[in-house]
Amino acid sequence: MPGPGGLPFAVEGRLPDLVEPTLVVALTGWIDASGAAAAAMDHLIAALGARTIVTFDGDTFIDHRARRPVMELRDGVNTRISWPVPELRHGRDDAARDVLLLTGPEPDTAWHLFADTVAQLARQMGVVRTVGLGAYPYAAPHTRPIGITATSPDAAVVERLGYTRSSLDAPAGVTAVLEHSLHTAGIEAFGLWAQVPHYVASMAHPAASAALVEELNRTTGLTVDPSTLRAEATIQRERLDQLVASNPEHAEMLRTLEAAHDAATPPMTAIETPIPSVDEIAAQVEQFLRDQQGGSR
Repeated sequence: MPGPGGLPFAVEGRLPDLVEPTLVVALTGWIDASGAAAAAMDHLIAALGARTIVTFDGDTFIDHRARRPVMELRDGVNTRISWPVPELRHGRDDAARDVLLLTGPEPDTAWHLFADTVAQLARQMGVVRTVGLGAYPYAAPHTRPIGITATSPDAAVVERLGYTRSSLDAPAGVTAVLEHSLHTAGIEAFGLWAQVPHYVASMAHPAASAALVEELNRTTGLTVDPSTLRAEATIQRERLDQLVASNPEHAEMLRTLEAAHDAATPPMTAIETPIPSVDEIAAQVEQFLRDQQGGSR
């Protein structure tokens, strides 16, 4: 059924009765190094058994010339058109706690309306906190734990979370807008951002996805098992270690990044030797992983 008051969403059946749900947000289309947030969201959908309960109106929020629908052609028959739209899903964690997941494409337009609509839905469903997931490239070594930073309109929340803080002006995704709308609605809102080693930012990096799930658990009290992501991270770590060991230039870069990380100093201040460009390193790592996958068949 359509949303109340003509709001631009449709409900699948009826909204479930929830107990103090946490809303987790990861929308595609904005910065997400290694696709870490998207992979974390996919993991959450599977782990929570999440099903769609709300779909947002595509004609209101999506530019279909920029994000075209998919035609499913079967034996020459146009069987279905699949439209890319934001969706709200519901599932439960390992302790049967209610969790809502806001997934799908970031809206192309009407951000104020989208944020206000999500805030109204969140209040109606009794959401107690909202957590956005994201990831960005960072000059960090893959041999160290993934760093996490946080954003929130509430200084007290930032203080409580205890992550390293920074000050900058940067283009915003709709998740940042949602933080403000939800905060204004009286709902705790913050974002968790994984720092992905810059030289692997163009490929999947399950260590970053696992770190996001683990920090989601720690900051919200949810119980979601990240073990499959951790297993994938272990395999990738071994492959990256092999690649670095086979190239003295990469090994020197890694040692420099490790020293800077361990000393908690800006990595670039400690670099005295030439370092391959991000594109060069990424291309070599991707080729290495393709070769490894080919050899394992």
